Amino acid sequence: MRTTVAVTLEIVFAVLALGVRSWVQWRRTGSTGFILPRRGAPLVERVGAALFVLAIALLVVAPIADAGGTGRWPPFNNFAVAVLGAVLAVAGIVLCVVAQFAMGDSWRIGVDTTAQTTLVTEGIFERVRNPIFSAMVLATAGFALLLPNIWAFGAFAVLIVGLELQVRYVEEPYLLGVHGDAYLRYTARAGRFVPHVGTTRAAV
Repeated sequence: MRTTVAVTLEIVFAVLALGVRSWVQWRRTGSTGFILPRRGAPLVERVGAALFVLAIALLVVAPIADAGGTGRWPPFNNFAVAVLGAVLAVAGIVLCVVAQFAMGDSWRIGVDTTAQTTLVTEGIFERVRNPIFSAMVLATAGFALLLPNIWAFGAFAVLIVGLELQVRYVEEPYLLGVHGDAYLRYTARAGRFVPHVGTTRAAV
């Protein structure tokens, strides 16, 4: 039952957050929004992208391994944890999709250094600078609790490292370069992944 729920939610997440959102972006702008690391991109950018892909692969492997009898970690193998995992996964999926559409045409996966998109700071972005990534972590935590094996927890850990690299060393320098003082003022009031955490000390 847990495996079925996890697989169903993972498919829903992929269809909504990747498939539907990229299709809408293509209809609006002519671009799917998927930006691969450019040739000659810094190592940290390529590593961050690779870890993101690895996290997705581990999430695919997790239910397969579970169905094949890979042991679940005993402390997490109970009904209450499974329910909590399902709730977190659903909440993460909903939050991710809401945040994606709140970005409008500025939504991207990756950084396009040739484009200057609008700095979105309202609504769900008012207190958190990266709610999409926060939602992805929340959903992945839910999947890990639904399928508490080494593959699912590995996906959770790998995703966090990949997102930290992407945000701190790729996206934030890019946004600062494009938006300058406006971005600094934004970072002074909005947390990096959760409210009040990861803000800058002073606005410009």
